[in-house]
Amino acid sequence: MDALAGLLDGPRARGAFLLRMVMEPPWSVRIEDRAPICLMSMTRGEAWIVPDSGEPVLARPGEIVLVRGPDPYTVSYAPDAEPFARIGPGEVCTTLRGEPLAQSMELGVRTWGNAPDGSATMLIGTYLMEGEISGRLLGALPPVLRLSAEEWNCSLMSLLDAEISKDEPGQSVVLDRLLDLLLIAVLRAWFNRPGADAPGWYRALGDPVVGPALRLLQNEPAHPWTVAALAARCGVSRAGLARRFGELVGEPPMAYLTGWRLALAADLLRETDATVEAIARRVGYGGAFALSAAFKRVRGISPQDHRAICRNGKESPGSVAYGGRVEP
Repeated sequence: MDALAGLLDGPRARGAFLLRMVMEPPWSVRIEDRAPICLMSMTRGEAWIVPDSGEPVLARPGEIVLVRGPDPYTVSYAPDAEPFARIGPGEVCTTLRGEPLAQSMELGVRTWGNAPDGSATMLIGTYLMEGEISGRLLGALPPVLRLSAEEWNCSLMSLLDAEISKDEPGQSVVLDRLLDLLLIAVLRAWFNRPGADAPGWYRALGDPVVGPALRLLQNEPAHPWTVAALAARCGVSRAGLARRFGELVGEPPMAYLTGWRLALAADLLRETDATVEAIARRVGYGGAFALSAAFKRVRGISPQDHRAICRNGKESPGSVAYGGRVEP
């Protein structure tokens, strides 16, 4: 598993929100859903993505735009258009006064808008929950990322366009996996651009010393690693590995491993009913006490408190949104 695959493996889309939005000007929608990532692509016409802080971004057919949450933004036919609708947490759509719009603007399965034959059509895929592992990934992205048609040449968009309005058994799982593939393709294209300021952990993948070390730590987090043992497995000196790892990744190998283990533990606490003891041994700690001590030292709360906060703060997966369903 490489670093990018590892960062995406935990927070895979589960019941993600996918939609075809069809609009005829004038239109403008305020997005305040606090979602960690949203992917948008025009199949017809143009749209402006306007963050509260930063320059507006024009999206055209053949391009793809990624917006990093949780800050609000506006999607509209013009950069200065006043919103007529608001998308809140759980992808619930209302007027700015709070009146529901889901049914009145429904145009079919996962299709929503103000005109069935509108001149602007956008495909939207939104991750509703932020996985703990994705924090390192999200921190490497700008608030709004746009890949031009020259930078983005991916056949997955046509497949998503064909699948998004189907209402067949298991369709939500099909769309979740398509969204994951799209996100991976977007990130690879973004980080591989000429002159791209890719994060250290991504650049380190191609390094003959650090790349193998990163893969070992991510693939075998429960192994009782030391810098010496890691260096021996990679066939380099302990000092050489420590120096090179720090230069490229920005932290020592064991600090990286601690963060990785705790991120894995945080996801398992949120997504499973496994005991703290079982999770501790799965991610490389001797038992519940050792994991709890490390978790509280780094994150400031106990594993039990983290699990309770995550579960109490979840949005209902059955919220009615836009006019389609957020399927569990």
